[in-house]
Amino acid sequence: MQRNGFSDVAYRYERDSVLQRSAADVLLGLLAIGTEEDVLDVGCGTGQLTAKIRDFTKGRIVGIDPAAGMIHEARSRYGGLNIEFQVGTAEGLAYDHSFDVVFSNSSFQWFTDGELALANWHKALRRGGRAGMQAPAKERMYCPNFVSAVEAVRGHPDTGPIFAHFRSPWLLLETAGEYESLFQRAGFEVVFSKLDAVGTQHAPEEVFRLFESGAGVGYLNPNHYDVSIDDGYVQGFLRLVREAFENQADEDGMVDLSFHRVYVLAVKP
Repeated sequence: MQRNGFSDVAYRYERDSVLQRSAADVLLGLLAIGTEEDVLDVGCGTGQLTAKIRDFTKGRIVGIDPAAGMIHEARSRYGGLNIEFQVGTAEGLAYDHSFDVVFSNSSFQWFTDGELALANWHKALRRGGRAGMQAPAKERMYCPNFVSAVEAVRGHPDTGPIFAHFRSPWLLLETAGEYESLFQRAGFEVVFSKLDAVGTQHAPEEVFRLFESGAGVGYLNPNHYDVSIDDGYVQGFLRLVREAFENQADEDGMVDLSFHRVYVLAVKP
């Protein structure tokens, strides 16, 4: 069960990325995309939200994602909507005054260099263009349920010694103000920012699927460890996490799932 990133979960990501999609509706409302605007979707995944953007505009739409498997799925599902899907990273963007809107939903936390990514967004936008971002926030509290479940992995004698070698891949800041400052240093004017705690209820097995479709990709990527991980570790990790979610269920069998999410809307002067 060797795992190397989002390409491994691309085939089921669209089914399981429920939380990401609900947050995207808020972000799309903030951006208010016009009917002729050109849009760049950074971290487009399987393209479901990129396709939704087509409902708002007749302009050019480009979706990029670093996972080749995600782009394959996007092209297969939505290639007929006149959308360009490309393998690429936020840090590697090379567009110059090409778009009116940059849209980034639930991908900012995966950027390796947030300042470079935002500088590239700024360059990609035309004057007066808008950048909208939604992402998990707060390193230790981005999702208390997930953090608590992973603590079971950390504390178990079968998995703890290996998990001690895990190195977090995520860019998670603590306040909306810190995200604002990051955008401002890239030359943006921030017109809206908010960090929210959002709660939903799910059955434990659904919480497990939600975990696997996002955070689990990071926790079980061998590139994020400085020792080798094998299938035994992966299976043990997943078993402990699933059990933790079952233990989080209330008397009705439901888990109160909480996420901290940040929203930023910024303009290129």
